[in-house]
Amino acid sequence: MQLITRYAGVLALLLLMASAASAQAQDIKGLEVCTAEKQIERRTACLQSNVEFLQQALSRETRRSQEALAAAGRAIAALQADMAALKSALARTQAELAALKPVKPAEKK
Repeated sequence: MQLITRYAGVLALLLLMASAASAQAQDIKGLEVCTAEKQIERRTACLQSNVEFLQQALSRETRRSQEALAAAGRAIAALQADMAALKSALARTQAELAALKPVKPAEKK
């Protein structure tokens, strides 16, 4: 049951990341409209402000993505450990079951 819960968590995380990526294709909040500026100095300052804003946003999203990727990696490692433990338990159970089966006596002619 715990294994299924972890799979569901990883799947939910991946779906959230995919939906967040598609939602960012719209206008970017926080950017200024620099075309309204008449003076070149003010327009340049406006564009530089937008560049700095975008660099900060990119850094923030990169950090979030790396954290999500690290969390997914940890979840995968935990699932692999669970799977190895389950395989080991299955092998032990199969060996015990094989030992419990009665041996058929040799047929008489």
